[in-house]
Amino acid sequence: MKSDVIYFGDCLGILKDIPDSSVDLVCTDPPFNIGLDYDLYDDSKGYDEYLRWSGSWVKECVRILKPTGSFFCCIGDEYQAELNIILKQQKMFWRNTLIWYYTFGENQRKKFNRTHTIIHYFTKSSTEFSFYADAIRVPSKRMLMGDKRAKAGGKLPDDVWESSVFSDVAPSALVNDVWDGCPDVWKISRVCGSFKERVKAENGSSHPCQLPSSIAERIIKSCTLPGDLIVDPFCGTGTFAAVAKGLGRSFITMDISKDYASVAAERIFGSKSGYIEY
Repeated sequence: MKSDVIYFGDCLGILKDIPDSSVDLVCTDPPFNIGLDYDLYDDSKGYDEYLRWSGSWVKECVRILKPTGSFFCCIGDEYQAELNIILKQQKMFWRNTLIWYYTFGENQRKKFNRTHTIIHYFTKSSTEFSFYADAIRVPSKRMLMGDKRAKAGGKLPDDVWESSVFSDVAPSALVNDVWDGCPDVWKISRVCGSFKERVKAENGSSHPCQLPSSIAERIIKSCTLPGDLIVDPFCGTGTFAAVAKGLGRSFITMDISKDYASVAAERIFGSKSGYIEY
């Protein structure tokens, strides 16, 4: 299967044609099943139906991962526990559950405001996996204080991620320039409608949940090197693919919506027709 491609079609059919053990990283932001307004996909499946569907695409993602491969998945609280179990049932090994804490949260009337997304990090092996610590180190508190005891090069981020900037971050931005301190709650704004990073269709509509580029960049840098292959089964606006391309990684991504595939193709290749119908 060709890489550096956006495919228009159902991810289950496309994933089945990717060879076994050929992918270095699967990173994705699938539908949360919370009733968001996608143009084609039904985001209000029944509980059992959603779990069966999730199990199907997760199984294919595990199959295509190399033995040293990694899996990152953004997911809402409603199904994050179930997704964790699905991955463990596929013999994947849990590494972290990261928290992306964002500003511009969703205001609620009868419960606490939603201001975070879970990011599950799993590997195919418990011991032999790719993790490039030096690519994502951040200044330690000792460094920021000028303490001479600080270790040169900084520290690894914690599992709550906090950013010192909003989400208008170019894919080529250095992680160390974007993230400040970085506990394991990652604090960075959602990509709101007025942000420069926001990707919109020709009619002015936009994807309901665009991922910030800086989140994708840290994930990709942590587990891959230039030339490695990344797969995102749910392309959306193409954030993972766009960042992968900017970092010199290969990618395969796909979407069931022709409109979203077109928007992502224009973002990545400069042409609305830059996708391949599967």
